[in-house]
Amino acid sequence: MNIQEVIRYLKEYDGPELRLMEVCGTHTASIFKSGIRSMISEKIRLISGPGCPVCVTPTSYIDRCIDFAMKDNHVLLTFGDMIKVPGTSSSLAEAKGEGARVDIMYSPFEALDKAEKNPGVTYALAAVGFETTAPIYGLLIREALDRGIANIRLVTALKTVLPALEWICENEKGIDGFICPGHVSVIIGSDAYGELAHRYQRPFAVAGFEPEHILAVLYDLVHQIQMKKPVEDIHNLYPNAVRAEGNPKAAEVLYQYFEEGPAMWRGLGVIPGSGLYLKDEFAAFEGGSRGLETDRELPPECRCGEVIVGRIDPDQCPMFGTGCTPTNPYGPCMVSAEGACGIWYRNR
Repeated sequence: MNIQEVIRYLKEYDGPELRLMEVCGTHTASIFKSGIRSMISEKIRLISGPGCPVCVTPTSYIDRCIDFAMKDNHVLLTFGDMIKVPGTSSSLAEAKGEGARVDIMYSPFEALDKAEKNPGVTYALAAVGFETTAPIYGLLIREALDRGIANIRLVTALKTVLPALEWICENEKGIDGFICPGHVSVIIGSDAYGELAHRYQRPFAVAGFEPEHILAVLYDLVHQIQMKKPVEDIHNLYPNAVRAEGNPKAAEVLYQYFEEGPAMWRGLGVIPGSGLYLKDEFAAFEGGSRGLETDRELPPECRCGEVIVGRIDPDQCPMFGTGCTPTNPYGPCMVSAEGACGIWYRNR
């Protein structure tokens, strides 16, 4: 079937309304930029999921990072998409204006040279991400140990995707299928979704990020649902990057340095076994990552939590585009490049 036939099939679909979740924010961005929503039937509804690591990070984590940056002889290093995420009373950007030492990093490995040149300063990295990111921080610790650098800390908000998808399957009954996150799937492999697909009998399919990749995975999911057959396997439509077993070397590094524990997800609450924390043997690099299991309760007008789990679209939030914009964000979904609200706003 060629791409025009795929588009025709999706545009002419006239069966029961389907809700398909693209877990990854990069998929959401590609869907908007390519105009895919206009190419498919109105009965195929695409909803965003909890695949933006910045968006699901609780305010208590931002508060912990600010506390670190306010200490004498301490510097917090963070990627730019974290700088405006609101904490309980301020963001990292606002805290910097009040004297906190916060620097933007472009690679975690920048911390090694900074720490080596300034042994009297402790550098903490705001380590936020999923399975794709965690191995990098493991390699950072390995190199720090090899070079004898001791003035580096990690303040982690590292999470694993599968427990969150299990939470979605258990609590959000109206989702008919899932577009698996491409980058995470490179690490964990397509087979990792098999247990969830079998237990909840919902199709999971792995996709790349080009428009034709997404159209192909939408066709695949809709076709699987229409066939009404038991879900038996995971369809990997991104085989040039994703293997069934994933990347064993990256997984080995990940679990050499990190262990699983409970973690707070904005919009979902505390999910057991979904957080990644440094093992005790690497406690010297720990910057205060554990115990962040509370979150600020957002006022009713901010519906960021409902956006994250796909209950509403971003433009259904009363603050969207008015009290909450990329230049003046209220919730993290508007801040990150992978956040659904920010993507919707920039492509509205």
